[in-house]
Amino acid sequence: MPSLESATVTVWVKTGSRNEDKKLQGISHFLEHMAFKGSKKYPSPVAVTGFLDGLGSEYNAGTSHEWTNFYVKVRVGILEKAFEILSEVIVNPILDSQEIDKEKGTILEEIAMHEDTPMEKIGDVFQETIYPEHPLGRDIAGVPESVKAFKRQDFMKYRQNHYGSNNMLITVAGGISEKIVLNLAKKYFSGLGFVKKPEVEKFTKSQNKMKVKVVNKKTEQAHFILGYPAYSRTHKDRYGESVLSIILGKGMSSRLFNEIRWKRGLAYAIYTSAARFIDTGYLATYEGVDPNNCEEALKVTLDQIYGLAEGKYPIKDKEIRKAKEYIKGRTALALEDTAAVNDFFGERALFHGSIETPEEVLEKIEKVTIGDVVRVAKDIFKKQKLNLAIIGPFKDKEKFSKILNG
Repeated sequence: MPSLESATVTVWVKTGSRNEDKKLQGISHFLEHMAFKGSKKYPSPVAVTGFLDGLGSEYNAGTSHEWTNFYVKVRVGILEKAFEILSEVIVNPILDSQEIDKEKGTILEEIAMHEDTPMEKIGDVFQETIYPEHPLGRDIAGVPESVKAFKRQDFMKYRQNHYGSNNMLITVAGGISEKIVLNLAKKYFSGLGFVKKPEVEKFTKSQNKMKVKVVNKKTEQAHFILGYPAYSRTHKDRYGESVLSIILGKGMSSRLFNEIRWKRGLAYAIYTSAARFIDTGYLATYEGVDPNNCEEALKVTLDQIYGLAEGKYPIKDKEIRKAKEYIKGRTALALEDTAAVNDFFGERALFHGSIETPEEVLEKIEKVTIGDVVRVAKDIFKKQKLNLAIIGPFKDKEKFSKILNG
């Protein structure tokens, strides 16, 4: 991106919460936190963050079910400083036992905050519903019992299993020279050894029965996610699924937004999105509604979902064109940011057999037809594969089961 005066360096580790056994729930996320707690050269949290703030940089880290990453965004003239500090905190963390104990308190507060924010917590409840007894169904941050039990040796062993050059990736985007980037990568990350990557527990269960999970909580608003098993990261129909999600519930002119909010005033927030993993995925809709309106919102949502799949509400040419332009526009806007460029290419480099460019992705989106979208909808929206997770002042899940059964 030669016109830019900035660049983002992102270091990815191909491990996340689905790589943890039950005893180590949350260790990927905890280790991400520990990166900023000190390294050999910068031996305290203040030394690390002081160095980063002194660069005028943007920096953060994240953990998902399948990856952990760390990034620093700087002006191009000090790109080497970004490599230096990332190398320090990722390759040479101190992992001081006292700092680990302090950070336990921070993460426990993060978990508590999450529990008290139903709009965020509902995602975890839904994943637990659709992926029961599987690492994909566990909270990324772990549970208080696992977090409290972590010892320094747990982090050391986890790093030995996952933090190796054959399980890591560096992406750099911005006003940069490839030659300089390669030299910096070699200079600062060549000390990493290889790791024997543990096998990931695959998700192979086939759902043939509707599932409902209700979390009783005194709230002013009920939060629910209604969704179905869908496609993996590399499934051939993921482009049709993307267009389907836009038509159904992405944007303020989408079908669900129009029916739920504009026409009936039942909710403030409604959106449909696809989540994809290496071997599975789901298509789901979130809504936040008055508890008294929950039944009506569910009925309207299901009517729109099955009405699209069964032809009751056919897709029009104008509608599919708008959905494609939505994807093109949002992709173009996102890729103006160097961190987003790293995300786009990084996930593909980690999990896809080949790396698509944005142009190639949009070309495949453009080829999606109305017939493709309807075929995908029929494949995904099957009543026996429906999952509903809801947080609100409810005790009886049977009434929701009756609504879902029509």
